[in-house]
Order: sequence, then structure tokens, then C-alpha cells
Amino acid sequence: KLLSEQKKRTKGKAEVFTPLWVVKKMADHAEQELNKGDWERFVHERCLEITCGEAPFLTSRYDPTTGEPVAIPDRVGILDRKLRVIQENATHKFQWKALVSSAYQSVYGYEYQGDNVLIARINLLLTFTEYYEERWERRPDDKLLRQMANKIAWNIWQMDGLKDTVPLGKPYEEFRQITLFDMFGDMGDEKDDEPDAVPCRIFDWRSKNSILFKKLKEM
Repeated sequence: KLLSEQKKRTKGKAEVFTPLWVVKKMADHAEQELNKGDWERFVHERCLEITCGEAPFLTSRYDPTTGEPVAIPDRVGILDRKLRVIQENATHKFQWKALVSSAYQSVYGYEYQGDNVLIARINLLLTFTEYYEERWERRPDDKLLRQMANKIAWNIWQMDGLKDTVPLGKPYEEFRQITLFDMFGDMGDEKDDEPDAVPCRIFDWRSKNSILFKKLKEM
């Protein structure tokens, strides 16, 4: 986003654009908690970026505050770190693809603003293509891109983090003419005109089942 747009978003939507050095400091701490010396286990360790915005803590393709691009060796997101150890240790293409798939299945993020969700998903997909091209010196085919996009679409989702539901509730299925009684409501009574809230589901790739996010929190 342009700096002028960032200021509007910060003022109007309390959106924070975290400097890259802060992202690195926090991601360093996260890696210490997740990486206990076994690089393959680190690849599989699951983590969640809450209110993820454009998902800089997962992949830092650019500095969130300036938009300046970041070269692959200098990226500091948790997903970047997982992909980097795969680049260094996976010798065969089959092993590389399996581990990268697991890395993507292990990182989650939710965000209230729909445009941020789109940008975050794009960032994760472009990250995949960039690491793929660096490792194999060719572009991934469309079938592989669709597989990765499906994982990303499940793992980066739009949610009201206070209610664990789709923001703004469920859209009305039918539109109808407002009557006089609808306009004024019941005298003395307050009516709840909010659409039904839809609880968000995420996918547990290990059990191959979707699960309500609020149930996961209870566990």
C-alpha cells in the first residue's frame, strides 16, 4: 500500500504496518520456540499469525512500511525460514515438493479486511513460485500452482477474531420489500437485525478434516 493509504488505514481501521526489523525480532523468537534443532520437525511445526494483514510474519517479500522488496536470502518470515532450510537440505525434487507442501500446510493466518486476505494469499503464492524458480530454475506448472493455491486459500482466511465468525455475518439470501412494520419495528422492543453469524472453519491437513476454529481454540 502507498504511504498515504497506510495512514488512512491506520487511522480508519487501526491497521498497523510493522517495520521489517520488528518482524525479524519477533520471528527470531518464534523460531527459537519452534526449532529445536531438528530441521524436518521445524518444517512441520504449526503456527498461526493472528490479524495477519498482508502476512509479513509468514513471508516478508517486502518491508511492510516502505514496500521495498526483500531478496530471498534476507527474508525473515516463519514460512521463509522453513523454505530456506528445505532449500538447504532437500536433495531430490520429490522430497522438496513434499516438504514445501507440509510447510504451507503448517502456517495459518486470519484477517478481518478482505483486501488484506487477498494480498496475503498472493504473497504466499508468489513466495512459492519464487523459491521454486530459485531451486529448480523453471516456473511451476499450473497443476502444482492450483494445489498450492488451495492450501493457501484454506489456511489464510477472513474472520472476525473476536467472534471467530465470518465478518458482518451471513448475507441475506433474499431481498424483499421493507414493510411499514419493518421500518418502525416493535414498539418498545429492540430487534436484532444482524445477519446470522457463520462460524469459520479451517482445515487440519494431518487428519484431512475441516474443523471449527472456535472448537480448535477450546482444545
